[in-house]
Amino acid sequence: MSRPGSGLNVVLVEPEIPPNTGNVARLCAATRTRLHLVEPLGFELGDRQLKRAGMDYWQHVEWQAWPDWKAFAASVSPEAKLWFVESGGPTRYADALFSSGDYLIFGRETVGLPGQLCRAAGDRWLRIPMFHDEARSLNLSNCVALVLYEAVQQLGFEGEV
Repeated sequence: MSRPGSGLNVVLVEPEIPPNTGNVARLCAATRTRLHLVEPLGFELGDRQLKRAGMDYWQHVEWQAWPDWKAFAASVSPEAKLWFVESGGPTRYADALFSSGDYLIFGRETVGLPGQLCRAAGDRWLRIPMFHDEARSLNLSNCVALVLYEAVQQLGFEGEV
């Protein structure tokens, strides 16, 4: 019998580091969250490190690779909410009101998301607070975990076993 999932989507735009993507795949498997990988990727999908980080979870992840942002964006329903997680956003991630069907979007490890996407998102441009000026960012998979579990918590942990 199939159990319901979180109803959420995680989108990695041009991820570069295989273990980060593998760890995100594990998070998506654990929460029954759909994973979208927007190319170009900084690794091959058969990469040994990618598989190692995702362990044997890949078979439990509903995922899709997209050739580019334009193809991904064209697939998204106009009613869906897209949340862009990047430093400098006007809204703290914990202040967002998430809904089933939302997309949580994260950028490349080295440069993040394009500024024009974030600015166009308005209050759906989310930030994770940082408390030290010298700390530039958190690890991508940690960011996904923070925001995804906040969204899952708001949805009442639907589908929890």
